[in-house]
Order: sequence, then C-alpha cells, then structure tokens
Amino acid sequence: MSGRASFREVEVGDALPELVKEPTRVQLFRYSAATWNAHRIHYDPDYAREEGYPDVLVQSHLHGAFLTQLCTAWAGENGRLASLEISVRRYAVPGERLVCRGRVTRKDEGDGEWRGAVALEEVKGGGEVCAFGEAVVAFSFEAEPEGGG
Repeated sequence: MSGRASFREVEVGDALPELVKEPTRVQLFRYSAATWNAHRIHYDPDYAREEGYPDVLVQSHLHGAFLTQLCTAWAGENGRLASLEISVRRYAVPGERLVCRGRVTRKDEGDGEWRGAVALEEVKGGGEVCAFGEAVVAFSFEAEPEGGG
C-alpha cells in the first residue's frame, strides 16, 4: 500500500502516513550481523552500560532504514527514493516507540518525472527527535494514471 492516491494530488505540506517502529534486541543483533557492525554497544547490554548507556543502542543506519521505509512505502511501486540525507542526534534503545514522519516540502516536474522533497523526522516517546533529514522521491510520468488514483 503506497499511502497516496496519486502524486498529482499531493500538495506541499501534506504529511506522509506515519510509520511506527519498536526495535527489539533480536532485531538489533541481526542488523549488526547483517551489516557487519561489530560495535558491542549494539548487541552487548553489559558493554553498553559500561559506556554509559541504559541498554544496547539502535544503530544509526537502522534509524536511516526506518526513514527509508517510510519514504518507499509512501512512494509505492511507481516511485523510487532518489536521495536521502539524515542526521542522527539521539540514541534509542530496544522497546522504545519510534515514530517516523514526513512532510512534503517541495514538488517539481522535469526530466520525465515528478519529484517530491520530503522533510523527515524520527521521534521517540518523550518527543525527542532521534533523527531528521530530507528525502527526494521520484515518480515517473508514465507510471501515473491520467485521472489519478
């Protein structure tokens, strides 16, 4: 499900459907293994505490993966993620509720496609922003039905 009727109907200021994630210790361990990230703060709770953290930490790249998923779910089959820039500013730990949000900030046409710029943020329970950034999502003119939807 793309979460959008038609890119023709998208307006600057529109919000993307929120994506909620609650990472688990198992997910963090698997993500570290899959990405060859051997930093112990992502899978060893005792070591993370020695470093001053309350538990193992969500990897910066996983924060980025969540924001990527927000964009690609919105784009659906007819869109693609053209660019993504993120900055991670706060850590998150397993079990924390992370809400990924996006808002369309620009809409352009050119070179056979529409492009939508999206301001992104990932916020945890207390309202702290863990990560923020911007994505550009592109949609082919040919993929978009004339009447929308």
